[in-house]
Amino acid sequence: MKSRAKHILTIIILCVLSLTTSAQTKESKEREELLPYGNFDNWLVRIIDESFIIGGGTKYLYEVAPTDTIRGDIPYKSSPVSPWRTSNVLAHVSGITKCSVSVFPEKRDEGKCVRLETLMETCKVLGIVNITVLVPGTIYLGEMMEPIRDTKNPQSKLNAGIPFTKHPKAVVFDYKFDAPDKDHRIKSTGFSRIKEIPGRDSCELYIILQKRWEDEEGNVYAKRVGTLVKRFWKNTPEWINNYRAEILYGDITWHPDYRPYMRLIPEEQSLYCVNSKGKSVPIKEVGWAPIGEMPTHLVFRASSSCGEAYIGTVGNKFRLDNIRFVYDE
Repeated sequence: MKSRAKHILTIIILCVLSLTTSAQTKESKEREELLPYGNFDNWLVRIIDESFIIGGGTKYLYEVAPTDTIRGDIPYKSSPVSPWRTSNVLAHVSGITKCSVSVFPEKRDEGKCVRLETLMETCKVLGIVNITVLVPGTIYLGEMMEPIRDTKNPQSKLNAGIPFTKHPKAVVFDYKFDAPDKDHRIKSTGFSRIKEIPGRDSCELYIILQKRWEDEEGNVYAKRVGTLVKRFWKNTPEWINNYRAEILYGDITWHPDYRPYMRLIPEEQSLYCVNSKGKSVPIKEVGWAPIGEMPTHLVFRASSSCGEAYIGTVGNKFRLDNIRFVYDE
């Protein structure tokens, strides 16, 4: 009897070891790919003098790109090797040169990370212009149409997303978040009264994979292939390293992790892209793609505030580092 019990116990142990080995083998078959320049160790610096009429100060605008320096009031074209752009922009408003800076490099260990801040930008010249705008710090994949000339329809100033034909299963990154203890946000568009909006602000990391196509008139449509939207409310005094978030594919409205802000993008909030005719047009999301559909474009955005443009909490700071995708071997 003892011999039989010992034999059964041996079989159980072998089964457990087999399952453990199988799980380890499965895990070992994953691989990670760093997004180009996703360790934020390299930065291009733009040095621009603002107009004398608003003080003539010198501003430093930072871009995630090969290390370089550009001097002068020159609209920036995205780097041919780095897909990133930032919310640091050059504006020409009523003949006035003004810069907005809300994204910064920051030293971390032996390298650097990116720091995104929500702040207020003001441009006041008696009798000419009087603008106060809330600006969240944002990095994204795509292009910015500089110089900016107004605050109307901010999405139309962007060429959102980059060509992409892969199926990553997850994204992994390091992050740190600091925010004031406030249960309301501010809305400031530049041309209307500053308002308080109820609800606590959060930082956000936003990924959507789309299959896009264009009709004969140049209209661009898309089906949603993959979705990931993570919002962080809690302050993290220390870095959270190797945070992993899964990308969901297909129609996710049934999924237990689905939230309303993961929905298809409504028409009034459409992202924009440049079509084959060179015109900036809205991307009309028309449905969910079936699981297994290959995407054509990747939209990736991280911001120190969430939700609509010009709404957030001044003082939010969202730090990111080492952004990479996870794939099955």
